Amino acid sequence: MSHVLTLVAPAGCLAATTLARLRAALADLGADAGTPDWLAPEEAADIPFAGLSPEQATAAARATLEDAPVDAIALPAEGRRKRLLLADMDSTIVTSETLDELAAFAGLKDRIAAITRRSMNGELDFREALAERVGLLAGLDAAALEETWKSTEITPGAQALVATMRAHGAHCAIVSGGFTFFTGRVAERLGFHAHYSNTLGVADGKLTGMVEEPILDRDAKLATLKRLSAEHGLPLSDALTVGDGANDLAMLQAAGLGIAFRAKPVVAAAARARVDHADLRALLFAQGYRAEEIAAA
Repeated sequence: MSHVLTLVAPAGCLAATTLARLRAALADLGADAGTPDWLAPEEAADIPFAGLSPEQATAAARATLEDAPVDAIALPAEGRRKRLLLADMDSTIVTSETLDELAAFAGLKDRIAAITRRSMNGELDFREALAERVGLLAGLDAAALEETWKSTEITPGAQALVATMRAHGAHCAIVSGGFTFFTGRVAERLGFHAHYSNTLGVADGKLTGMVEEPILDRDAKLATLKRLSAEHGLPLSDALTVGDGANDLAMLQAAGLGIAFRAKPVVAAAARARVDHADLRALLFAQGYRAEEIAAA
């Protein structure tokens, strides 16, 4: 079969009857739909198919699933396993927006989080929103950075994602509109090869309210994807990108597999693939990895 539809759900939530319904839905549209293949029992499975585009298969799957907690990703069967992973950090590899959490130490979390939400949904210019939020934190004791890091949680499945792709030869990097203080620690903890982000200005133990140039924004994320692909001799089709905000959209659309992970509405609507229910191991299942191939967290 030329294509595959991968279904992923929280553990124990994917039923054989659901796979049968989806296979029938593809057949009703004229597809040649093969026998489902379990990647992880009651969690992830492939349905091979031919005769439909990935977009048609994904739309049919979402219509059939309705509100069921199942993610559907359709891809060409050839070249599923990617050799470059480029991941956003905030609300993707970690569960929080680290700048919002940092703002809590200045009593400004709600105010800054409101700006973050609008920026990540594409309602505000990223650079302007970043400068405004960081500016509000001028004078904050730099010790708040370490306190914020202590409470930062890794997203379930992130460690398995990085370890598994590294074990199979992929280059793994973080690219974030957040800050090096956090991306460096996340990269070290999870085993990313590299990290790219912004640098907060600090002087005399206080935040200056400035971000050092150059600013890593939407265009810089796309440029990083292209640069890393070229450096590793890979076509963009061999890249997997993942993120949740409007500043991720360009790199999601340019990669062979770009996944909007629990994304803001504008991003979820525009991305070719998205994960709304499962954890980050869904990115491995989408590449055809079986449960026994996934590195233990």
